[in-house]
Amino acid sequence: MIGDFIYKYYVGPIVNGEAYTIVDTLTYALILILSVYLVYRWLEKTGISIDRDFILAVIPYVVLGGTLRVVEDTGIIPYPWYVLLITPVIFFAIFFYAIIALIISRFLEKKGIIRRYTHGFAAGGIIAVIASLIPLVWYGMTVSGIHILVMVFILAMAFASSAAVWAVIKYVFKWDFASDILYKLLIFGHMLDASATSFGIDLHEIAYVEQHVVGSALIEATGTAFSMFGLKLVVVIPAIYILEMYRKDGNKALWHLIILAMIMVGMAPGIRDMVRMILYV
Repeated sequence: MIGDFIYKYYVGPIVNGEAYTIVDTLTYALILILSVYLVYRWLEKTGISIDRDFILAVIPYVVLGGTLRVVEDTGIIPYPWYVLLITPVIFFAIFFYAIIALIISRFLEKKGIIRRYTHGFAAGGIIAVIASLIPLVWYGMTVSGIHILVMVFILAMAFASSAAVWAVIKYVFKWDFASDILYKLLIFGHMLDASATSFGIDLHEIAYVEQHVVGSALIEATGTAFSMFGLKLVVVIPAIYILEMYRKDGNKALWHLIILAMIMVGMAPGIRDMVRMILYV
């Protein structure tokens, strides 16, 4: 019974690439919350400052999550190795790589080889992103083609919607704290996700579908994937306000990790969806 339950809601969807359910969505959400707390405790014990520079250095690893998922989507990774690139296993794979890069960067800083460990840490993520793009470029050049106009259209939607949301928050709501680069990244990450989803379902030549429970229900109810922008606004704008209230009196390090988690859940799938559509995967 327990084995059947685990296979039905966790193993099966991972191996077969099925859509998310309420059960695995809630499970992964709890894992994310627990992971943020455990990472916070570990970084606190190691003496690593969880500040703006640290979060910015992690962003390349968020991008890496999106590009590696597309590497798996292309089908060029054989079984069983492709399982390492499927959610949620990929989170652990990238996490361990990031930890190794962080430890090496700290060592290089202490030896005086680099000025600050965050520079080496960010470089480790950027190098990995470039490496992940090599098989994607090869796939595009030899199999599917690389459709640059798709990227231009999605990014234009993402930047335009992000600018509009930021302007409303900054000048209508008078939230001056919205100028913080981390809030800007949070907005952009989720607007990119909404742009890629709406373009892929309503405008792309291939009939893509939304795999997440809430998003798919909303699209089915409204009849258009552009409703994802409304969903994002309902979540992101209150979240920014609550985050700022917490930052004033709460734990600054934990605040940074929470906002990183929120950037990640928007930006990583947004990048994955955009790159998939560029390659027609």
